[in-house]
Amino acid sequence: MPVRLPQTSLRLGLLLALIAGVLAAPAPASVAPRVTIKTLSNRADLISGDNALVRIGVSDGSDLDTVTIRLNKKDVTAAFLENSNESGEGLLTGLRLGRNVVTASLGNGKGARLEITNHPIGGPVFFGPQISPWTCQEGAADEQCNQAATFEYSYQPASGGSLQPYDPENPPPSEQIAETTTTEGVTVPFIVREEIGYLARDQYRVATLWQPDKEWTAWAPQEQFNRRLVITHGASCDTSYEVGEAPDVLNTDLLGAGFIVMSHALDNAGHACNLVMQAEALVMTKEHVIDNYGTVRWTMGSGCSGGSLVQLQVANAYPGLYQGITPQCTFTDAWSSAMQYVDYYMLLQYFQDPSRWDPGTSWTANKMSSVLDHPNIGNPVSFTSVIPNSGNPSRSCPGVAPEDVYSADNPDGVRCTLQDYTVNVMGRRKTDGFANRPFDNVGIQYGLKGLRDEALTAAEFVDLNTNLGGLDIDGNFQPERTKADRIGLKRAYRSGLVDSANNLDKVAIIDLRGPDPGAFHDVYRTYALRARLLRNFGTAANQVLWRGQVALVGDPAFVVESIFAMDEWLARVDADEREVPLAKKIIEDKPSDLADRCTDGAGTDMPSYVCDETVASYGTPRFAADMPLTDDVLKCRLKPLIEDDYPVEFTDEQWDRLKTAFPSGVCNYGKSGVHQRGAIGWLTYQNKKGKVVYGGRRLGPRPRSTSL
Repeated sequence: MPVRLPQTSLRLGLLLALIAGVLAAPAPASVAPRVTIKTLSNRADLISGDNALVRIGVSDGSDLDTVTIRLNKKDVTAAFLENSNESGEGLLTGLRLGRNVVTASLGNGKGARLEITNHPIGGPVFFGPQISPWTCQEGAADEQCNQAATFEYSYQPASGGSLQPYDPENPPPSEQIAETTTTEGVTVPFIVREEIGYLARDQYRVATLWQPDKEWTAWAPQEQFNRRLVITHGASCDTSYEVGEAPDVLNTDLLGAGFIVMSHALDNAGHACNLVMQAEALVMTKEHVIDNYGTVRWTMGSGCSGGSLVQLQVANAYPGLYQGITPQCTFTDAWSSAMQYVDYYMLLQYFQDPSRWDPGTSWTANKMSSVLDHPNIGNPVSFTSVIPNSGNPSRSCPGVAPEDVYSADNPDGVRCTLQDYTVNVMGRRKTDGFANRPFDNVGIQYGLKGLRDEALTAAEFVDLNTNLGGLDIDGNFQPERTKADRIGLKRAYRSGLVDSANNLDKVAIIDLRGPDPGAFHDVYRTYALRARLLRNFGTAANQVLWRGQVALVGDPAFVVESIFAMDEWLARVDADEREVPLAKKIIEDKPSDLADRCTDGAGTDMPSYVCDETVASYGTPRFAADMPLTDDVLKCRLKPLIEDDYPVEFTDEQWDRLKTAFPSGVCNYGKSGVHQRGAIGWLTYQNKKGKVVYGGRRLGPRPRSTSL
């Protein structure tokens, strides 16, 4: 009969056996060092221009001379070591177009490999088939508008004043050149170098403090570079088919502090109002800066009007490109703002044509104001006259000869609409091959607020909504309301063309705003952005609002002051090593003295109520039809037309007309819009062969090196 040991004895025996086994086991071998390869200038699958700044690391801190580096099986160790620093940062050159394999191996055969995809310097990288036709600048070397960069030098005189030309071969006496001290406390002569070149088929500019007698490489920059990048942007929103000029980068306040300032013509929305093209140009130019000037700790944006919409829509659709943005005279994006433009265009046609009114109707200024939800009835006139009508395919089209523009007599001509300019996103309609259009006004009850406030009579409300109609695909009046192309509607949201702000919690925002005197830079857009943040995250604490008394801009000093305030904010975020979400860091690391402010327009702070009164926020025709302040419902969901919902009694004839105008019902703004959703970050619009992927597909995670 077997003997059963007590449980305590059994446990003690097992413990003694375990201890004996541990003591008898040999000492563990040392862990082999781990090798990693990382592209610093861009994602490894989005590299352009045949080179990339990379970091090769060995976990035990071994010198790089213990590593063999190969590019496509060719030993490039010597070339890399010549172009690198002690931290393993170096410029890898000689990439071929398409797929490249980089390996870094130790003597024992252990190491890492990374696949790098190199694209042409003229693009595309993720845009897909590029816009055609496209006219290059004079002197371009090829059809991609490539041209060798040129360099211009200037200096700040010690006596003050504007920058003056500087000749490195024949410089002025040193005592005539001012000195400047950077944010990092480095004092150098105030000499600036501006690089002007071409990539992504258009012009870029890069400016920085420069010491002509010293070498500068990406792996060993000159000491005055503070490792921060500021991007300047242009204005407006238009569709061009030719090379333009990059926005100005010679801001002496920023340059003197050690920032590099860059711009690209395609990030001027007045030249190229296309989100994906803007993002691609920004990615490629930023890569060029890092490859040639050194790594960047964080990137900030600056710009008014069209410059604000580029910052906001790119930051949301391609999160991480900017760490901080300072939009001024804010437009949240091109496409939700377009709703106001198109409504204004249709309403002006209606108000200015009495033949379309019911007999006895008279549209006075007060009545029109109630429909517009704006006290200045000149706002739609200035809006639609200054900003080009990008819904008209036959309009004057920059870069396209008049005889080549679409018309009834030239149906195969270039259609100069905003949707056709973004056809890679929108895709094409099966009926006519034109780009899908997301605009819609089905179910919108124009003038509903005016009806409730008794500014409009029942007859006027009926007259407006039964006679307004919509626009056909060519932007011409039609009696029926406009129906969105559903596929275009879905893609407008998922691409980020409509900036739903679902990724904007990951960026710090200082919004700069002044009064709008009826010059189509409506104040409500700043609050629409805040409303989107509140809807998505329950907080808008990452958006700081600076207001002032100067029309549109608020305060001229805001542009520079906001960059320095943002720089301090991002420095705190950068230094925060907690393992918490970035959005949490941005809010919690915001300096305590960085808050909403109001100034007199000349730098003197004032109580917020002053700006509450002067920087007034008005509405839009769709706000007057019950659309929420978020202002991003392109197509509303519908609810039944019910007579008891109105504060007035309609005649039978009026009610029958309303049922005809709204056969499927009226807008239910208590629900989200049709196909409304947040943007999917980092979409590409081309496959590996460069063929278009309409609507885009996810790029996926950033490529990382793997062990050999």
